[in-house]
Amino acid sequence: MIGRDEILGLIPHQGTMCLLDRVLEWDPQRIVCASGSHRPTAHPLRHAGRLRSVHLCEYGAQAMAVHGGLLARADGGRAAPGLLVSLRGVQLLRPTLDGLAGELEVIAERLLGGEQSWQYGFSIAHAGEPLASGRAAVMLRR
Repeated sequence: MIGRDEILGLIPHQGTMCLLDRVLEWDPQRIVCASGSHRPTAHPLRHAGRLRSVHLCEYGAQAMAVHGGLLARADGGRAAPGLLVSLRGVQLLRPTLDGLAGELEVIAERLLGGEQSWQYGFSIAHAGEPLASGRAAVMLRR
């Protein structure tokens, strides 16, 4: 298992903007992360006391970034910085994350990976209940 301190060393998001707590498992195609960061009232994406489900896309994107960092590290390097350029087929199954007491499970699966871009599918669930899913593309800045 990979903890938060190690995650912080893999992605540019720092402090409370790092939304993931742990990597539960990963392989070259897929990563599974856990997070309880949706619960605090001081969440950096919370607005007017609400944390909207659209922000689950950021959880998926951060899982992608961690996965890319782990793959690069396994090859002896560091992942190039990336820019999220598109979200497709996003489904949000509830309006907010308010009242979810347990951890979120964040899964990202690599669909395509090249020198200049990545595509992933992502899904987020809470206690086995699907909350969001979609696809995301990242352009790498080399």
